[in-house]
Amino acid sequence: MSCYYIIGLRLDNRTHNAAKLQEVLTGHGCNIKVRLGLHEASEEFCANDGLIMLQPCGEKEQIESLLAALNGLEGVKAKLIDLN
Repeated sequence: MSCYYIIGLRLDNRTHNAAKLQEVLTGHGCNIKVRLGLHEASEEFCANDGLIMLQPCGEKEQIESLLAALNGLEGVKAKLIDLN
């Protein structure tokens, strides 16, 4: 098992696509060590797109399964950095 992976993902139309993204993240929750969500927000504005960084842990096949599930979602583009 390795934790030397980073997944960066962009979520478009956050208000419409967040629920399905959350389902995938929950389904792979035992393989996600860190999750950091970034989007522009202020008193006047809340962006409808954003970036999420994940640090997944597990076997390479598990990480690739998570990546495929993410990229299978509408409005999500995910890329893997393998630091092994």
